[in-house]
Amino acid sequence: MAKKKDNNRKLAIDPQVPLFWRPLGDAGIGHDLDEHNSAVVAEFARLIKAGERSTVTQAIKRWPPPHLVALFVHLPLKRARKLMVWLDKYQTRVVAELNPSFRSALLEDCTVQRLAEVFDGMEPEEIVDHLDELPEEVQLEVLPKLDQRGAVENLRGYRDESAGSIMSRKFVAVPADWTVGQVAHEIRANAQAIEKLYAVNVVDAEHRPVGYLRLRDLVLSPRDALVSDVMNTDFIGVGPDTDQEEVAKLADRYELSVVPVVDADGRLIGRITPKQLRRVLREEAEEDLNLMAGLPADTRPDESIRRIVRGRIPWLLIGLAGASLSATVVGAFEGQLERAAILASFIPIVMSMAGNAGIQASTVAVQGLSTGTVKFSDLGWRLGKELAAAATNGAIAASVLILLVLGVAQLMDFDAPMVLALSAGLSLLTVVLVAVAVGATVPIILDKLGIDPAMAVGVFITTGNDILSVMIFFLMMSLFYLPLLP
Repeated sequence: MAKKKDNNRKLAIDPQVPLFWRPLGDAGIGHDLDEHNSAVVAEFARLIKAGERSTVTQAIKRWPPPHLVALFVHLPLKRARKLMVWLDKYQTRVVAELNPSFRSALLEDCTVQRLAEVFDGMEPEEIVDHLDELPEEVQLEVLPKLDQRGAVENLRGYRDESAGSIMSRKFVAVPADWTVGQVAHEIRANAQAIEKLYAVNVVDAEHRPVGYLRLRDLVLSPRDALVSDVMNTDFIGVGPDTDQEEVAKLADRYELSVVPVVDADGRLIGRITPKQLRRVLREEAEEDLNLMAGLPADTRPDESIRRIVRGRIPWLLIGLAGASLSATVVGAFEGQLERAAILASFIPIVMSMAGNAGIQASTVAVQGLSTGTVKFSDLGWRLGKELAAAATNGAIAASVLILLVLGVAQLMDFDAPMVLALSAGLSLLTVVLVAVAVGATVPIILDKLGIDPAMAVGVFITTGNDILSVMIFFLMMSLFYLPLLP
């Protein structure tokens, strides 16, 4: 007869394993654990297996989300799923930190009701992000069970990556005829409903924003001072359809910590918090870096092999097509290479210099466009500035190349070394000027056409400059050096 399991048995915590996570840089998420954290994972796995819910939840009660994420990642999946069910509504915010595939693995055994409980522990804008990653039939079952269903549905009604889709509908607004003391009293009275306070909006009778109060205004102003006398009126509002990237640019340009969102009638309907602004800036920077490297904008470091291949192979094939075109151009000058084989040694030099100069100019242009410091109207003076700098850099590089060619001529015997050196130097200077012109203008023109300028960097500009540089080099040599050969 099988021995009956004693469910009332209490399991003591190993005194040798203090149950706290030791943050060591990035160790704990995607990296090997140190001895302490390995012991913590093993101890939690033992306690979870034994069903010690109160012991486990008490131990992680004050853990910050990054430490909880690390624990989830390293626990056996079966134990992680069980711990997931034990978390309270605040700790379930850790789910938002997990990558989609791992989150799906944790939740696949959960009921729709449990999934709704998990989402109710998040902000509405976070719910929208994670709800969209679920299958449509699951979304339809979960949405009606959400406590914040109305707010979620309103946010989902806005265009993706717009101000409306990322705004928070929780904000503090007061009339201009209140006193500072009244405002402070109301904030204290509603402290439980106010999670984070960055500023107090001041609105008129129609709920249109007319200014704002900073926290220092509330603390330093006399209690009997009218809000209208101490408020700041230099606020900038955006519409719900404003692109989130444009919102981030405005916040950065005017050093805003919070951006109010107003509807078509000018009424205050929400705010974009510093957390959302930081998230937008991070997402846009990641997208630009991916596009500049010839990767899909939504590339993640934890993707599956299949997704990696599917996302990267088109760009690699585009690069292959560009390289093949470059090779075709070189092949078109086969006769010149037969007359002077030494010309082949200059091909990688001019291609490398063109690629580097083009990437430098285009990267600066993309950064300027992303921060709003560069616009299409700046194209003329910006091109002139870049060309002036390119002429100086190109002349220096050309002078070095001329000296190298003349130095090699002392060791090797080839025809007309001085003409070859001068022709190579002139080619290099011209190549740098053309590459910088392309790199500085193409991103600005693409931005004007409504195309992400980051796509210009990497594969397109590098390949284009490779082709142009080879053509310029051989044309220069055909004009100045080859006619002197026997």
